[in-house]
Amino acid sequence: MGFTEGFISELVGRQTTVDELPIGKVADFLVGKPDATFPEIDGLVIKTSQGLRFAPIETVADVDRNGTVALTMAPHEPAPAEHQELYLVADLLDKQIVDVDGRKVVRINDIEVANAGGRLRVVAADVGVAGLLRRLGLKSFGKRFAPSIYRSMPRSMIAWDSVAPIGDANPSQVRLSVTESKLARLHPSELASIISDLSAPEAAAVVGQLDDETAADAFEHLDAETQKTLIDDIGTQRAADIIEEMDADDAADLLSELPEEQQSELLAEMSDYTAGELRELVKYDEDTAGGLMTTDYVWIYPHRTTEATIRKIREIAPTSEFIYYLYVVDKEDRLLGTLSLRTLLLELPTAFIDRIMDTDVVSIHPDVPAVEVAAAIAKYDLLAIPVVDDDGKMLGIVTVDDAIDAIMPEELAKKMPRFMTARHRHTHDHAQV
Repeated sequence: MGFTEGFISELVGRQTTVDELPIGKVADFLVGKPDATFPEIDGLVIKTSQGLRFAPIETVADVDRNGTVALTMAPHEPAPAEHQELYLVADLLDKQIVDVDGRKVVRINDIEVANAGGRLRVVAADVGVAGLLRRLGLKSFGKRFAPSIYRSMPRSMIAWDSVAPIGDANPSQVRLSVTESKLARLHPSELASIISDLSAPEAAAVVGQLDDETAADAFEHLDAETQKTLIDDIGTQRAADIIEEMDADDAADLLSELPEEQQSELLAEMSDYTAGELRELVKYDEDTAGGLMTTDYVWIYPHRTTEATIRKIREIAPTSEFIYYLYVVDKEDRLLGTLSLRTLLLELPTAFIDRIMDTDVVSIHPDVPAVEVAAAIAKYDLLAIPVVDDDGKMLGIVTVDDAIDAIMPEELAKKMPRFMTARHRHTHDHAQV
């Protein structure tokens, strides 16, 4: 193939010949495996008098930069249905994408392709003005009549491995699985910012490309109105899966914003355990300790040794997010004491928990206002404070970041880094050691 590199806009509309006889014009390019880092172009779609025909890339003999596309044989096979292949022109040109390295939403004006190892591959997206001029056939005009302006135009090229299409460019038979990992490269707050800037269908399309865990991270950074709109658009089952992966306090806050009927529908799709915990959390006012608390904490019985406790912590670490403190409880879940990891690690392996725990515990009632919760955490220099009921039964913990978020102006809170950034699979399960 004589063509080495260029843009698809330079090839679309080109006359196609077989043995120098015109048979039609180039209409599009097909990619069968778009999940590759730099996907191969499998063939061309040729517009002929008999309709759209598929020309395998192997039949392209030559591409004259100033003229025609020569084929070795006439294409007879009809072009595949759009749900079976990725059409570069129809599916991607003028469509919005996420530039995962630039952390922004942009629109594709052109697509760069290159001949690598004898295969024509998609290598980059042009999102700049130059790409638009090229599409409109004004490239030569700009070079001739405004050369200084044309030269000063930024060449906004995004390498294809940083492109994540937003729209439904992934047909049912061809899943753009690579977009999941691409979008996951973004910080949850950046992903949430992008989702917030999109239309409702586009936002739902982005969430549709995310796994439940990544989507949950992003959901926690969205405002309530955007969350509610997305839940309506993505459906009850998917929304329930995402909410189950959210921090318990954030999930409860979201559910409290929804009508009771919708709450019930979502909770019915969750596991009995998670649904039960969230039903309890939703009862509390969001500006109280109960509304701020999470049920993700690690509790232990007092009769264990430090060696056995450390061994158990190693087992549960991947599924528990917050294990800076251990909470010692009895058989009725009454809070007896607390233990820091530092104390645990410095004690002898044979020491028993009830001998080394701190019994001078600072705790709060679930009805305590958020301002008082934050004040208590600040006064005692805590990373988290336990929440207990009138009988001393442990209900959950309020972490320092959630306490700060609750009393901080919303716009400022969004700009602050989250204290806990690691994500886990079973947020709502307070783990026993």
